[in-house]
Amino acid sequence: MKKIVLTYGLIGGGISVIGYLITIFTGHTNMQISMLIGFASMLAAFSLIFVATAKYRNAHGGVVSFGSAFQIGLYIALIASTIYVLVWLYYLYNIYPDFAEKFSAQYLEGLKAAGEPESVIAEATTEMNQFVIDYKKPWYVIIKTYEEILPLGIVVSLISALILKRKPKIQQ
Repeated sequence: MKKIVLTYGLIGGGISVIGYLITIFTGHTNMQISMLIGFASMLAAFSLIFVATAKYRNAHGGVVSFGSAFQIGLYIALIASTIYVLVWLYYLYNIYPDFAEKFSAQYLEGLKAAGEPESVIAEATTEMNQFVIDYKKPWYVIIKTYEEILPLGIVVSLISALILKRKPKIQQ
């Protein structure tokens, strides 16, 4: 199990950061498009959970319990998510240090363009100002980045485990 988890976790981590690379090389400044690209790369990365679990099941006589299948998926999700977080930290602090300010400004501009009332914009401005302050703390960035990717990995792990679980056939 270790080899499968490590192999697919590392490959998944590499795939999960493709969103960053596309954003860097294309120069996308629109946060919504960047988030969509990032989400697609996360989903592609976590599709490997299904592949790895099926490979494990096939290597074990076509049998895998829900618990083992979920464990495989969870470990792959943790490895891929950790790579994603580490790459984001590098990207944030070395390439895009003004991310929080730009994200906040785009978010508020979007509210204004949508014609939101001043009270909503004022409240959002307060929240975004706090976000910019909080995003200067590395622990906050780490937690927020894990929150961005890990839940998707857990959901894919659960779905894969439910689909791929298979009990041994009872011989009569």
